[in-house]
Amino acid sequence: MPGLLDSITKENDIKNIEPEQYKQLADEIRHFLVSRVSRTGGHLASNLGVVELTMALHIYMTFPEDKLIWDVGHQAYTHKLLTGRKEEFKTLRQYGGMSGFPKRRESECDAFDTGHSSTSISAALGMAAARDLEGNNNKIIAVIGDGALSGGMAYEALNNAARLRSNLIIILNDNNMSISENVGGMANYLGKIRTNSRYQGLKDDVETALRKVPGLGNKIVDKIRRSKDSIKRLVIPGMLFEDMGLTYIGPIDGHNMDQLNTALKSAGKMKEAVIIHVITKKGKGYKRAEKHPSDFHGVDPFFANSGAPRVEKKANGYTDVFGKKLVELAKEDDKIVAITAAMPSGTGLTEFRGKYPNRFFDVGIAEEHGVTFAAGLASEGCKPVVAVYSTFLQRAYDQILHDVCINRLPVVFAVDRAGLVGSDGETHQGVFDLSYLGSIPNLVVMAPKNSQELEAMLAYALSLEEPAAIRYPRGEAYEGLEEFNTPVVKGKSEILYKESRVALLAVGSMVKTGIETRELLKEKGYPVTLVNVRFVRPFDEEMLINICSDHDIIVTMEENVSNGGFGQMVSSCLVKFGIKNVRMIPVAVPDAFIEHGNVDQLKEITGLTPEQIAERIITVR
Repeated sequence: MPGLLDSITKENDIKNIEPEQYKQLADEIRHFLVSRVSRTGGHLASNLGVVELTMALHIYMTFPEDKLIWDVGHQAYTHKLLTGRKEEFKTLRQYGGMSGFPKRRESECDAFDTGHSSTSISAALGMAAARDLEGNNNKIIAVIGDGALSGGMAYEALNNAARLRSNLIIILNDNNMSISENVGGMANYLGKIRTNSRYQGLKDDVETALRKVPGLGNKIVDKIRRSKDSIKRLVIPGMLFEDMGLTYIGPIDGHNMDQLNTALKSAGKMKEAVIIHVITKKGKGYKRAEKHPSDFHGVDPFFANSGAPRVEKKANGYTDVFGKKLVELAKEDDKIVAITAAMPSGTGLTEFRGKYPNRFFDVGIAEEHGVTFAAGLASEGCKPVVAVYSTFLQRAYDQILHDVCINRLPVVFAVDRAGLVGSDGETHQGVFDLSYLGSIPNLVVMAPKNSQELEAMLAYALSLEEPAAIRYPRGEAYEGLEEFNTPVVKGKSEILYKESRVALLAVGSMVKTGIETRELLKEKGYPVTLVNVRFVRPFDEEMLINICSDHDIIVTMEENVSNGGFGQMVSSCLVKFGIKNVRMIPVAVPDAFIEHGNVDQLKEITGLTPEQIAERIITVR
């Protein structure tokens, strides 16, 4: 039997739903999300938490004329449903299918491509300025989570928004979570507002009581309303947002459609930037996600009835190897400290946090601050390890260069999720780090071939008196080649197999691919050398010169874009030393943004499979 959700086939169809049917629609949406995400995987808890909020926004706004900008964007599933993309959920996060994030090329109702945190207010403010220049009056609304308010860019935008003289609505979606539990001063500030359950009622009670004062009551209320210290200050001290020059409404129940609709209508009448503070529950409607929202933030396919994964997670991932080794090293050296940007679990620091809480620092979603914070720690004798995903470390490029490397401070960057990561798509692929890290003087850049080498590189990096980065991929750690355990020496590669004619120079995760490529070539009668590059910076020029003396083809292999990557370093070195007797084949990710899909699919699409590499070599010969 068709439900209400089936009647929504395009944008603005929700306006045909009667108010008394809103709860039924919300229930249908939640049931659909759990059912669909349990099959495809995706972001669940965050989407379950914003169902009513999204419905209210779609009732208030008219698409695509009005512009809705989601911070991060992984919570836009209900928005996609309400703009007629229900059938496309069968292909959620699959190659060629629907993205798990807003995508302008996917729908004109998606106003802005997002994927990283703390950006929505800046984008919305720019759209508002453009609207005003064009003389239009369409609505522009940014939705930002309380976790994203730990990012400095959000405050730069709020500071600028206070000068706006036209309407802009900022929804502060407060669920007390980002991926993990929020930390820091803003989290504490919002917590005080959030937990003050008497706020709305007390405000009304104070006003009612004052009006009862004979002869003076109404005048007192009017004076308080006109003054800078409004009635809100009788209940909530500080009022940070209003002190910044922004109008604040809330907090309100983010699951109460009446309150949401009223707040949006009120905010829309103002000729200024307005913040509507809504309280939502992450995972709402699915008990397992309500109880363990972090576990259901980004999930692989699972059984909805039990919450158990459909495919058991493979043990001993690179993240696990890193986390365990760091705990082991920290036991022997109390100078070691760990830093994360709101992702202790995702970066493998949960055990470290439990064993060494005084040496663990969660800076919130603030990678730039985290890196310079680490520089400060290092300058005073600590040994900081910054554990962060490759895609998010991009945000702190200036701080790495300016605050860590110019000062030559011994900060270790544990660069997780390096290379192709799959289903989250363009904004999350870690395929630029060798290019941006390899360009920075004073920085040692390493990539391990297997789990054993990751442990050795971490210990080595912590012994240095200069900055170092170790990049490793997502997923199961490679356990092969354990018989090759040459000590890690700065700037020196490891020759695994020495033959002639063809030399495979493989970086990190591509060593395993190099083994498989070599086997294919050996079957065709090719003698093949395989080099575990280990160090992208400093580059092992001596190894390359020696290899060129008895090889015809040099093949560089990296899970990084070709522009600025290891292959270009090798090419430059060949030119530098005037080496012309070899043919070079660069194997790398194309210089493009790689969309979402299964990692194996993406490797085939980008030409990184052993079969494709072997065929390129054979074709050249």
